[in-house]
Amino acid sequence: QLNVVIRSSLQNLGEKIDQLKDLLLRAVSTHQITQLEGDRRQNLVDDLLTRQKQLQASYKNEGTEPDVIRSSLMTGGVKRGVTNPWLLEESEETRGLGFDDLRQQQRRIIEEQDAGLDALSSIISRQKQMGQEIGNELDEQNEIIDDLTNLVENTDDKLRNQTRQVKMVDKKSTSCG
Repeated sequence: QLNVVIRSSLQNLGEKIDQLKDLLLRAVSTHQITQLEGDRRQNLVDDLLTRQKQLQASYKNEGTEPDVIRSSLMTGGVKRGVTNPWLLEESEETRGLGFDDLRQQQRRIIEEQDAGLDALSSIISRQKQMGQEIGNELDEQNEIIDDLTNLVENTDDKLRNQTRQVKMVDKKSTSCG
């Protein structure tokens, strides 16, 4: 009877892990969570899959050292240097909070992030508008500079012509006298 319960629990665990994978994939594809958070959660799901396989192997008495596998299930796994997220201490901020409280806290954090993103968006749009106005002002200034350049060139041409005429008159006046 215990074997039936264990087998059923292992099968139920596999189904729940598959549901988690599907929900995680849907959450990442619809941008309900960030890619970084999706990767973190995917690592947790992969760890669950590994532990499920270890449990199945332990149940079937497969492997060379079942005692090592059994002990590694609750101590953080056989991977060295990788900490088990389930064994980490809970932060002071979330200690003692229920599921609804955690969900409300998460919603509040998301709302704060949304407000920050809205503020950032308005700043960026204001900077875009300022950049466009600066570009328009530069275009007007360039037109003014082009007009001034043309006027200076025209004045320079007139000045040269007048200088030539003065030289010619001066030359004629010295030759006449």
